[in-house]
Amino acid sequence: MKTILITGCSSGFGLETARHFLDRGWTVIATMRTPCEDVLPRSDRLRILRLDVTDADSIGRAVEEAGSVDVLVNNAGIGLLGALEGVTMNSVREVFATNTFGTMAMTQALLPQFRARKSGVIVNVTSSVTLKPLHLLSVYTASKAAVNAFTESLALELEPFHVRAHLVLPGRAPDTSFGENARSRMRDAIPEAYAPLAQSVFTAWQQPGPVTNASDVAEAVWRAATDPSCPMRLAAGADAVALASA
Repeated sequence: MKTILITGCSSGFGLETARHFLDRGWTVIATMRTPCEDVLPRSDRLRILRLDVTDADSIGRAVEEAGSVDVLVNNAGIGLLGALEGVTMNSVREVFATNTFGTMAMTQALLPQFRARKSGVIVNVTSSVTLKPLHLLSVYTASKAAVNAFTESLALELEPFHVRAHLVLPGRAPDTSFGENARSRMRDAIPEAYAPLAQSVFTAWQQPGPVTNASDVAEAVWRAATDPSCPMRLAAGADAVALASA
């Protein structure tokens, strides 16, 4: 029975991915900054651990408690929408600390056991915003594009140890709480001069069109974890697939 450790499981992509693997007989270690026992069905194959990917001590404790892991999914992330001119550098650092450095730190913490066993899979969940420049997303896109480059290079250095690394690129997912969670970092992030641009962006988002569901991401992670022949990059969601194909 294989074990998967997933970061950011309190909601959205991480929560659905945990459900997906549980339903398929895997042992799931679902990590959250604030553990909540009732978001997932009770199972003797489920462990919920406290984890803050920006805290080295928290990472160390979680990895020790997790024990042997076959697949690591770096899903924990935070969003930021705003014009660079209005974004504080504290917010920039916060986004990179979670999205970029947190992913690197978790990967580094699990690599010794993967390398020693000469097996393991790392799945980094980034975003389809890295496929096409979009307004008001410069900081968020940069944090995710850095993970793309990191993962592609990492995959090469892990080949001798038979450890795989993959990227899952979701599209816009309005049914998740991701946008709501980003609001605290968006205060004053759109100066008055950028208001017309922001309004046009928000209006465009209201138009009907393809989006990404959490189940799309869970299925892409499943493929990355279980199919050694799958591509390095996997678009997840109809909008992401369309961008990747353009």
